[in-house]
Amino acid sequence: MAKVNITRDLIRRQIKERGALSFERRYHVTDPFIRRLGLEAELQGHSGCVNCLEWNEKGDLLASGSDDQHTIVWDPLHHKKLLSMHTGHTANIFSVKFLPHAGDRILITGAADSKVHVHDLTVKETIHMFGDHTNRVKRIATAPMWPNTFWSAAEDGLIRQYDLRENSKHSEVLIDLTEYCGQLVEAKCLTVNPQDNNCLAVGASGPFVRLYDIRMIHNHRKSMKQSPSAGVHTFCDRQKPLPDGAAQYYVAGHLPVKLPDYNNRLRVLVATYVAFSPNGTELLVNMGGEQVYLFDLTYKQRPYTFLLPRKCHSSGEVQNGKMSTNGVSNGVSNGLHLHSNGFRLPETRGHVSPQVELPPYLERVKQQANEAFACQQWTQAIQLYSKAVQRAPHNAMLYGNRAAAYMKRKWDGDHYDALRDCLKAISLNPCHLKAHFRLARCLFELKYVAEALECLDDFKGKFPEQAHSSACDALGRDITAALFSKNDGEEKKGAGGGGGPVRLRSMSRKDSISEDEMVLRERSYDYQFRYCGHCNTTTDIKEANFFGSNAQYIVSGSDDGSFFVWEKETTNLVRVLQGDESIVNCLQPHPSYCFLATSGIDPVVRLWNPRPEPPAISSLPASC
Repeated sequence: MAKVNITRDLIRRQIKERGALSFERRYHVTDPFIRRLGLEAELQGHSGCVNCLEWNEKGDLLASGSDDQHTIVWDPLHHKKLLSMHTGHTANIFSVKFLPHAGDRILITGAADSKVHVHDLTVKETIHMFGDHTNRVKRIATAPMWPNTFWSAAEDGLIRQYDLRENSKHSEVLIDLTEYCGQLVEAKCLTVNPQDNNCLAVGASGPFVRLYDIRMIHNHRKSMKQSPSAGVHTFCDRQKPLPDGAAQYYVAGHLPVKLPDYNNRLRVLVATYVAFSPNGTELLVNMGGEQVYLFDLTYKQRPYTFLLPRKCHSSGEVQNGKMSTNGVSNGVSNGLHLHSNGFRLPETRGHVSPQVELPPYLERVKQQANEAFACQQWTQAIQLYSKAVQRAPHNAMLYGNRAAAYMKRKWDGDHYDALRDCLKAISLNPCHLKAHFRLARCLFELKYVAEALECLDDFKGKFPEQAHSSACDALGRDITAALFSKNDGEEKKGAGGGGGPVRLRSMSRKDSISEDEMVLRERSYDYQFRYCGHCNTTTDIKEANFFGSNAQYIVSGSDDGSFFVWEKETTNLVRVLQGDESIVNCLQPHPSYCFLATSGIDPVVRLWNPRPEPPAISSLPASC
């Protein structure tokens, strides 16, 4: 983290017109504040689990919704309950939102009774009731640009849009996920980009997160209604519910190929919460059954794939390869689940890249990481390597060492992160021997056995002195055994003739995936950062949020009653605090203070802020 000089910044705030805003953003949340974060108060008033929290724009009001079907509006700075009302719902409340530009007078709630209610807090009355959904309503989203409009996501797979200016008591379907993913898909969460209110993020069943352009969808439907041929359907001009370019998908690159294994273990992947960074350039996703992922919306990157090296017909040597960008900024292409394109390993012969020297303080960090690795403290080693990588992003050795630590730790997703680090190390130093070999091992662990074999052959060609090492021989035996097992399994499957029923089932309406959906998934973008340590398997409303005006930190709840705080850039875990007796589901940062509201299974709302430092020993009064 950047060093803090509050005296200098106070002076700048006094003499510069824009200094006040810069000062507030810089000191909203800082590392010293995070270290001193502690419990300030518990707000009591609910009689059931508190499933949702929402700050108003100024941050002087906090609304909560609960299993008790009540909503409470709090004065959190004075720990007072200002208003409590029964919402008219007949089941658990899952979402609560203030309507923008309404003077904090209008509150919207969504609940497990499939209803969306709009309340006037000044008279404590429900003024609108919408019953269009056919399953539980999980999230409500609002946008400052449209103060009379809001959206809901529900487990019927629909995203609905509401306009309070219309007299109709019904909403319109903005997005129908069942048209793309089958009738079993459930929408779980949604949010609007604070800097571009036309951009809507949606989380649902499965590992993919979707971004939609609301304006494009509306314009497309207007043009369909105005078209003289609207309603005339032919085989050649099928009307699409969404126009081309109106949707973009994001997914952690290793998850699509992990789905069969997860399904066999009854492990469910579902996006339980999505959040945009304050500047709207990043998207955070809490992936139920997995981890927290951050996607860069500006410098998008495709998931990594291994393109098999082409060999000369005469000698069998690998031809000159290169990193293929295909228009993507980071030099990678579509994901491991695609076999059509990707990268090629660079040619190493006759090319030796000088190793970038580290400054002394980073050399010490690297040495500490090496010592942690030697003591089999894999997570500690990863955190130290990550700290060094942030300061020295062009040092190949740091990426190679961190890849080794990931491979030793073996948490979910670690081998894919190791693969990414190996590729980065090779791009910085094509002669990085260990990175080449670890790449082959990562491909094998990720079940890309044929690709691992080709990569191992390529490694032996580039580094012939290592071709008969014990490590090469061991990996070769593992690959051969896996290939034999795979071929044997395919032969038995073919002899059994079991393909028919499976094919028929895959074409059923309930779980069929449309061709448009397949194309969108194939074009999905990969994550930038991954945050590990918490557990998200028990509830499907668990949140993860940016903390700080500059999104310096990431916070998430957990099934063990804790909530976690990570540094965004290094992905390092910096704090774990006990926030509930059972599960922490909700974490909502204050819009301008270092102040955090949390809730979960306990019927209370907890408030967290930096606690006073204990007095120094020298300042304590002398005892009599």
